[in-house]
Amino acid sequence: MIESKAKADLLHYLRAAREAMLWKLDGLSEYDIRRPLTPTGTNLLGLVKHIAGVELGYFGDTFGRPFFDEPPAWYADGAEPGADMWATADESREQIVGLYRQAWQHADATIAALSLDGTGQVPWWPEERREVTLHRVLVHVIADTQRHAGHADIVRELIDGAVGMAEGNDNMPPGDQSWWENYRSRLERVAREAGDG
Repeated sequence: MIESKAKADLLHYLRAAREAMLWKLDGLSEYDIRRPLTPTGTNLLGLVKHIAGVELGYFGDTFGRPFFDEPPAWYADGAEPGADMWATADESREQIVGLYRQAWQHADATIAALSLDGTGQVPWWPEERREVTLHRVLVHVIADTQRHAGHADIVRELIDGAVGMAEGNDNMPPGDQSWWENYRSRLERVAREAGDG
């Protein structure tokens, strides 16, 4: 496969995942985008903040192209565990989303500048696995972003029932509220039957 085509394919999937992450914030209040909806505190704005750091680290530090002169407190060595998974009251939606968009630009510049077999070092990985190619990092970041987009799908559905892959493409079977209630009831019944058997 021609490298430019392979790189374009990978970048297409990365960009789709990025857009899905941000779309999950649309139309929600400050409270709702910060609400911890799982026992481990998963929340929409925290997912965006985290994945911004993922892109900045993997496409920046890994390839000797650091984004920060002075990393923010949540990104620095010795930061509170999980500090990248939630936004403080002082960190606005605009700041976090803006940082994520800057991370996209920084990552895209790295992707454009290097060949897929260009190498870097992931400083936080064990020594024996530290050396990576741009191809490996792209696949890793796409998988990580899609994983978190899945988290965002569930969190958003818990907030207001909104579902879907992207604006205008919910990728869900057609059905009104009654259909979905019946569907869910049927799944609950089957789960109970299986659990009793």
